[in-house]
Amino acid sequence: MGKIIVYSNKTWALYNPFKFDGIMNARIHKIMTEEQDFPYSLTWNNDVCFGTKNDLSKLKDTIWLCVNDEKYQDFHMPRKGIVTSRYKFRDGRNHNGIDIGLNIGDTVYATWSGKVRYAKFNNGGFGNLIILRHFNGLETYHAHLSKILVYPDQDVKSGDPIGLGGNTGHSFGPHLHFEVRFYDQPMNPEEIIDFDKKVLKDENLYVHAGLFRPGAKPTDYYENKPDGTTTATKPPVVKVKTVQKKYYQVKSGDTLTEIASRNQTTVSKLCELNGIKPSSVLQAGKSLRIK
Repeated sequence: MGKIIVYSNKTWALYNPFKFDGIMNARIHKIMTEEQDFPYSLTWNNDVCFGTKNDLSKLKDTIWLCVNDEKYQDFHMPRKGIVTSRYKFRDGRNHNGIDIGLNIGDTVYATWSGKVRYAKFNNGGFGNLIILRHFNGLETYHAHLSKILVYPDQDVKSGDPIGLGGNTGHSFGPHLHFEVRFYDQPMNPEEIIDFDKKVLKDENLYVHAGLFRPGAKPTDYYENKPDGTTTATKPPVVKVKTVQKKYYQVKSGDTLTEIASRNQTTVSKLCELNGIKPSSVLQAGKSLRIK
């Protein structure tokens, strides 16, 4: 974390002699920059809301992302409240997040641990906006706040208060606009979080091109019918290129032989894919490529 310099006129500035490159997850960044048809970029900019224009509809692989990794396992709802608007096409444009009802002054929290990339008033409609970049490779946006409690480049932990709910920017009533983005492109937050039960759906997220369709429904989408019943509805099938990489998170006591057997592969293939030897010691929590 950088140091704050307070001047005699009571203004302040953040002093940090080390320039942060923005990479929070080296494994994901290597996949995105070295293993795609063309490299995707990722910047760290405290002044620009959207850093790049990556077209993730051209992702060639399904990428395994551990939402809660072995070191940062905490999850916290950004705000417990009623969902007032979902990820969808709305008012002539894409609504790229989830709106959660709240009162002005209600506390908004960091969903996962990470670092503050952006924390100031945004003229593009977000009002007071905080963007956090997380160790799992995702970014979260928190918009329309009445007050910002963090500063750029600050380290935060899951559950830390980061701001107060409000009605700033292009907003017609107090609410939290919450987005989840991957390499600057939005995905449906309900792909990861159950906003009704207020829990994480799964620690594993499989990122593929289909997640970045405007208005995409979550994989386990349920539709409420007029008679009050709920019906499971599968979203449109999205074709992803056939050669897809798959990963397995090593658990305590796992052996290569057991992992190979469970995943219908061989020890020699696992060694080839991961650059290891049959005698290599497996570390719990690490990801092992199985396909």
